[in-house]
Order: sequence, then C-alpha cells, then structure tokens
Amino acid sequence: MLALLRLPFIPTIPANAKWAQNGVTIARSNGIWDATSQLNQPMGLFVDDDQTVVIVDEGNNRIMQWEKGDTSGQVVAGGNGSGNRPDQLYDPSDVLIDKETDSLIIAAGRRVVRWSRRSGTTQGEILTNKIDCWGLAMDDQRYLYVSDYKKHEVRRYQLGEKNGTLVAGGNGKGDGLNQLNSPRYLFVDLQQNVYASDFNNHRVMKWNKGTNEGIIVAGGQGSGNAPTQFEYPGGLFVDTFGTLYVADTLNHRVMCWPKRAKQGTVIVGGNGQGAGANQLYNPVGLSFDRHGNLYVADKYNNRVQRFSLE
Repeated sequence: MLALLRLPFIPTIPANAKWAQNGVTIARSNGIWDATSQLNQPMGLFVDDDQTVVIVDEGNNRIMQWEKGDTSGQVVAGGNGSGNRPDQLYDPSDVLIDKETDSLIIAAGRRVVRWSRRSGTTQGEILTNKIDCWGLAMDDQRYLYVSDYKKHEVRRYQLGEKNGTLVAGGNGKGDGLNQLNSPRYLFVDLQQNVYASDFNNHRVMKWNKGTNEGIIVAGGQGSGNAPTQFEYPGGLFVDTFGTLYVADTLNHRVMCWPKRAKQGTVIVGGNGQGAGANQLYNPVGLSFDRHGNLYVADKYNNRVQRFSLE
C-alpha cells in the first residue's frame, strides 16, 4: 500500500455524478502574462492530494504552482526564458509530481527534466532527451511513461534509463489498432494499462499491458462534435470505475465515457468557444482532486477552472 501513496489519490466518482456548470477560476491571466500571478496558455496540470495545483505555463516556459486559496502563483521550475540551459524550459507540455523524490517531472521540447521542489532549486536534471515528448504518466512502481508525438509511440522508462521500452504504437503514423498519430496526454491505471489521447486520430486508445495492439475506448468516428466524436482530444483521466474523462479541445468541452460506452456525455463546457463561467476555449489538461472536483487548463482563456462535484 505504501507504493500507492506516491501517486495522486484516484477518486471514486459516482456513476450519476454531475458537476457545477459554472467553473471557478483558480488561476488566470489579466494581461500581464509573465507576472507570477498570471498564466499564458496553460497546458498540462497536476493536482496533489492537498489541492495544490501544478500547471504548465507553456507561453512563459515555466511551471507554476497554486496552493489552495492562493491569489497568485509561484514559479517552481523554469521562468528564465525559452531555451535548453539547465535553468530553462522550452515548450513545456506536461508535468507530474514524483512524491518519492519530492520533485517535478516535466515534458519540455525534446527532453524530460526532473526538477526538485526543495526551496532554492534553480535548475533541473535531464532524465532523457532526443525525444519529442508531450505527455507523461507514472505508475505505482515509479515507471515513467512518455509519449513521443513524432515517432507516434509511448515508451516506459525506469527513472534514469535512457531508451525505455515500447508500450504503445511504434508502427509508424496511422489509424490501425497497432498505430498512433501524434499521441498527446497519457494515463496509466493500477494494472499498468496505458491510455493515450490519439490526437490526430480523434480517439482515445487503451493498450493493455504487454499487448501489441490497442483498443479504441472513445471516439474513433472521425473529427466532429457528435457524442461519438472528438475534435482533437487532449488531457485524460480514468477513475476507479474505469470511467474515462477527456478534454475535447476544439469542441471546447470535457466529456465522460463510462467503461465500454459507445458514446460520451458532455460534463462541462460544450456551450461554444468563450470566456464565460460555463464556457471553455481550447481546454487541454484536466485532473481531479480527492473530492472529485474537476480542474481544467483552459488554454486560450489563460486560466485554470475548477468545476465542483455537486
């Protein structure tokens, strides 16, 4: 059981759960995009057990942290301009917390970086490079999973390992069951099954551990806004019942797909592109806290929204 404490708590969300349709902004931009209280195109995010939210502030090439109740954030990695120096990040896209080492693991451009959360840390450590990384996940054995959106594959790494083991895709760009097309965000369950948002195929794939082909678990019906479709899926999350939650980026909504469902349900957004409390504008990252509240990185509104479980 101790190993499970390294990971965020996965909430048990009731099958008939509903969320407030008006989100509460917990982090945003007011136009001064490099100030510590601001965001510029947030991407991936990670919610810790105490409702601390760690956010990829992609436009500012840094990672921001908002603790519960904060009115301004704190720069916890990067923030020294775009670049490949040890104290810089370049186009970061995803982040997670490794509690074992109290550090952040960050996908940034062509490298994966570990950055200690200890006060006074000014630079990161390269875990692997020469990879066009996008999404990250970690299982309860502390294996790290990284999506490569140019090689159309997902690899699993022991921390410190450079090459990794192929666990999904790797058969060229395509829409076959053994292929991916620009995989983005990842989720790994307790059985080490891998879920990937298969961005250009407008679907979410599940690769059971040790298999050579994936299963389409959501989408896969072309690009569109029907309940069976996505328009470029982004961040994803799977609860203890196997229900899948997906940021449907260009449809400006978050969808819920129960296990083995043939179509999804809109749970927040879906009211057109906009900045209203019930709207989203290119949602990307998503996560839940231990109470079942939903957090969404609302990219082009430069904010993170929290939708409370009712």
